[in-house]
Amino acid sequence: MEIKWLEDFVSLAKTRSFSRSAELRHVTQPAFSRRIQALEAWLGSELIDRSSYPTNLTPAGEVFYEQALTLLAQAQEARALLREQRSADASVIDFAVPHTLSLTFFPRWLETLEQRVGKLRCRLRALNVHDAAMSLTDGGCDLLMCYYHPRQPLQLDAARYDKLILGAESFDPYSATNAQGKPLYRLPGTSAAPVPYLAYTPNAYLGRMADLLLADAAAAPHLDKCYETDMAEALKSMALAGHGVAFLPHSAVTDEVKQGQLVRLDGATRIAPKERTANAGDLHLEMEIRLYRDRLAFGEARSRRDRAKRDAMQALWEAVSGMAGSAESSNDYAKIA
Repeated sequence: MEIKWLEDFVSLAKTRSFSRSAELRHVTQPAFSRRIQALEAWLGSELIDRSSYPTNLTPAGEVFYEQALTLLAQAQEARALLREQRSADASVIDFAVPHTLSLTFFPRWLETLEQRVGKLRCRLRALNVHDAAMSLTDGGCDLLMCYYHPRQPLQLDAARYDKLILGAESFDPYSATNAQGKPLYRLPGTSAAPVPYLAYTPNAYLGRMADLLLADAAAAPHLDKCYETDMAEALKSMALAGHGVAFLPHSAVTDEVKQGQLVRLDGATRIAPKERTANAGDLHLEMEIRLYRDRLAFGEARSRRDRAKRDAMQALWEAVSGMAGSAESSNDYAKIA
């Protein structure tokens, strides 16, 4: 059983709506439903009466609701206790970062930041986008680094969470190359010979980005989904091995493209980067890379250690702000990669 299953169930018990709770939990409704079903399977009892609307709890669900609240309270208490036992060094900064960014963008960004502020002591939690965001809202990290796109925004309260825009990430389809340096696969394919497609799982943030691209394509490519995972690095490995075409962030394939192992594909036509538009239909998309902090964490410090941590965080935020330009700008990206 996973803690997020309990959190999902408690949310559903309060909202009585799968769609509303999925929105609040920052996941798709199918993914949310699967997690509720996983909890029911683990318990061996149906918790939700799906025959009524609004959604009601079954008698077993009513009983388990109180238990779920108790379990969550105990888990939060245990977490708070263990955090107090962590290293007393207030200079350690906790980052929550999606897996792909933790392997590609974050190391180079940190190197550039340290050139300005000196060596930092960091603790990195590599998570999916949803869990990374939940880590910030639950107080599990100091800073959240993540992707952002206006059509798949994080539901973070702007009145509470400050943001800085660190850079931009291109997201495109890639294919391995043959001995002549030509792509093994070409888009758009045909109905008779669809292109093998290496896909993300439906609940993956990058999977939703790929779905947006395919839905917006002027002429939808013919794809045959032959593999599925939630990890961009896993898709890159499969693409390098010649198993099909995968949508990948540019930062994840920089070296492979330079070495000629992977090549970026477009739709029916190739459009130069400077000529691309949001509606070009060439299967290209750009996401922002953002850094978030909880403004409430910079309130009144209760101890000398808290004040030291607050001051260290403020100094780091100001340094990053200097790199990124205006914290409210959506056009001026930091030159950090």
